[in-house]
Amino acid sequence: MKQTILGLLLPFLGTTLGAGTVFFMKKEMNDNVQRTLLGFAAGVMVAASVWSLLIPAMEMSGDMGRLAFLPALIGFALGVAFLFLLDKITPHLHAMAEKPEGSKTLQGKVSRTMMLVFAVTLHNIPEGMAVGVVFASFLTGTSSINAAGALALSIGIAIQNFPEGAIISMPLRAEGNSKAKSFLFGTLSGAVEPVAAILTILLTSVILPFLPYLLAFAAGAMVYVVIEELIPEATRDEKTDICTIGFAVGFALMMVLDVALG
Repeated sequence: MKQTILGLLLPFLGTTLGAGTVFFMKKEMNDNVQRTLLGFAAGVMVAASVWSLLIPAMEMSGDMGRLAFLPALIGFALGVAFLFLLDKITPHLHAMAEKPEGSKTLQGKVSRTMMLVFAVTLHNIPEGMAVGVVFASFLTGTSSINAAGALALSIGIAIQNFPEGAIISMPLRAEGNSKAKSFLFGTLSGAVEPVAAILTILLTSVILPFLPYLLAFAAGAMVYVVIEELIPEATRDEKTDICTIGFAVGFALMMVLDVALG
C-alpha cells in the first residue's frame, strides 16, 4: 500500500520540485541543464512506454495468439490521436514559454497564466492515467507488472515533470509575479496527475477488460509528448549533442530499472 501511495505521488512531486526552482534561480534555468533534463526525460519516457506499457499490454493479450499486438496497436493509435487533438485546442508548452512580451496588461497576464497552466494540466492527465493504469494492473495481478516496475514508471514521469514545473514557474516569475505565486501555479498544474491516477484505480473493475488498450493508450500519449514537446524544445537551434546524450542515458537507465526491477 505504501508503494502504491508513493507511486501515485511521485509525478506530482516531480512537478513541485520543478516549480520550486523559481526560489533558487534569478531568471531562468541554465540552457544546457534544461536541454539535458529534457533529453533525459524523453529517453526515460520512451523506454517506459515500451517496457512498462506496450510490452505488458501485449502480454495481457497473449490469448489472442498472433493478434496479441492488436489491442496495443489500437490503444497506441488512440493515445497519439488524443494528444494530437489536444494540441489543436491548447497551446504548445514551448510556444507559450517563449511568447513575446507584447501585451503586459492585466488581462494579457491573466490570459497567458491561465493558458499556460491549462495546457500543462491537460498534458498531465494522460500521464496520471498511465500511473493509475499500471498500478491498477499491479494491484489486480492481471499482468507481469510488479510494484517495482510500477514505481519505475512513476519515477520516469516524475523526472519528465521536473522541467514542466519550471516551464510554468520561471516565465511567470519573469513576468513580475511573486515567487510564491509562480510556484503555486507550477505546483497546481501537476495536482491533476494523482487525481487522474486515483480515479483510474477506483474504476479498475470497470476498466479491467480494457487494460491492454489503456496501457497502450498511455504509451501513445507519452510518446506523442516526447516527439512533439520534449525533443523539439531540447534540440532547438540545432543544438542536439547534449539532448542526445541525455536521451541515451535516460533510455538506458529506465530500461535497466524496468527490466531489473520488473
